[in-house]
Amino acid sequence: MEKIEKIIHSKKFKHGFFVAFIVAMSAWATFRFATIASENARDVYNIARVYQTDGATVETLIAEIKSGTLYEPLSVKDNRAYVSASRAQALEAGQRVGSGTIKSVSRRLDLNTGMYVVRTTDVNDGLQFAEFTSDGIFVPLYAIKNNQVFVAENGVAVPRNVVVKYQDSENAMISEGLNQGDVVILSTINAGEKVKLKN
Repeated sequence: MEKIEKIIHSKKFKHGFFVAFIVAMSAWATFRFATIASENARDVYNIARVYQTDGATVETLIAEIKSGTLYEPLSVKDNRAYVSASRAQALEAGQRVGSGTIKSVSRRLDLNTGMYVVRTTDVNDGLQFAEFTSDGIFVPLYAIKNNQVFVAENGVAVPRNVVVKYQDSENAMISEGLNQGDVVILSTINAGEKVKLKN
């Protein structure tokens, strides 16, 4: 046992162990670099390389002008609803609400409530929905960030400023910024990234 301890604590053993460790680490590093180079040379699936060459696979929709309906919630009691200024601007007389219609939308602030009064006709009490039926390009709300959507142009994601005329909790109707036939990207992507359209 003493002989083994002397050998372990000797300078010659320590030097030999250090050299063996360095040789082993160098061999491991050489092997790793050779493996990576081999993978890059062959057709091994590499997500980073795919994104650089083919682009990220994205969900899309083709912009088309069509008729659609969006729904704005209204809490109605005794044929009256109270809404904020921005919501009041979107509502108008004659608009359908549930089983009835909007009779009028006040353009003056109600001083008692700090809201705008929407008067309805033949509308049941409770949560109802004002309907916005219009012709335009409809896209999911989640595809719009900071009044921009991404469109695919020549295999690249390009941001496009848009104007939302109507929206509900799920969809938006775009009145400006998109053209018929534009390929709207629904997936999360960055400007200038290559994209591959999902079939």
